[in-house]
Amino acid sequence: MKIFYLLFAVFLLIFQATSGSADPIFPDTAECRRQGNFCRAGMCPPTFSATGSCHGGLLNCCSK
Repeated sequence: MKIFYLLFAVFLLIFQATSGSADPIFPDTAECRRQGNFCRAGMCPPTFSATGSCHGGLLNCCSK
């Protein structure tokens, strides 16, 4: 039974370490941030304007 718990712990440790590394980087998000802008859900703040999209079109790319 102790071996089962050890294998289960190792299994969880492996999948916990690799879960975040599989998140895709959207090309539009990389382009927005490369230009010094930021992504935001909904409207941009009053002094900023939406110049594109982020996260595959789900967010707005806001710039000054």
